[in-house]
Amino acid sequence: MQTIAIVDYGMGNVRSVQKALEFVAPNDNCILTSDSQIIRDSDRVVFPGQGAMGSCMKALESNSLIEEIKSSFESKPFLGICLGLQLLFDYSEENNGTKGLSFIPGKVVKFTNNKLKIPHMGWNNVNQVKEHPLWYKITNNSRFYSVHSYYVEPINSNYVYGTSDYGHEFASVIAFDKIFAVQFHPEKSQSDGLQLLRNFVSWS
Repeated sequence: MQTIAIVDYGMGNVRSVQKALEFVAPNDNCILTSDSQIIRDSDRVVFPGQGAMGSCMKALESNSLIEEIKSSFESKPFLGICLGLQLLFDYSEENNGTKGLSFIPGKVVKFTNNKLKIPHMGWNNVNQVKEHPLWYKITNNSRFYSVHSYYVEPINSNYVYGTSDYGHEFASVIAFDKIFAVQFHPEKSQSDGLQLLRNFVSWS
């Protein structure tokens, strides 16, 4: 049995992520936690995300979790969801400018097309631009559920493993080494979302 730490920083419905992981990995220990020791001792880390970037970073700082999160990037499989993708970057335009964890060079910017409804909410296709173990049994251009007003702009396109379109093409999946991070919510994306979580819990 492995332990999957789901980072609970006091924002968003993280319980839905836990329930989805418990469904795909019933024999594993899926723990909602803000305890740095539990995160350190876990086999995998999931960072779910809803809410504003500024509030998220403040919550991580107040719980002394920033260094532990950074350490987990390098030591074990890490899945970032929505805000858990955006915080990997240097900087976000949200909250009049917020510094991120600077693990992947680039920034987070707001959708500005006034012909589009913001936030981008609902189902959208994800184009798998590169192969990855977490795409196993997921058809290219499958639809996933998203809720976001901001999107990531990596400096290096080598990090981009999936794209979506909302007025223009944007990076919706980033991967690097042990990191896989998505702009959408797999826990809300029915069978394909559950398959992605199933792939994550067996990814080595």
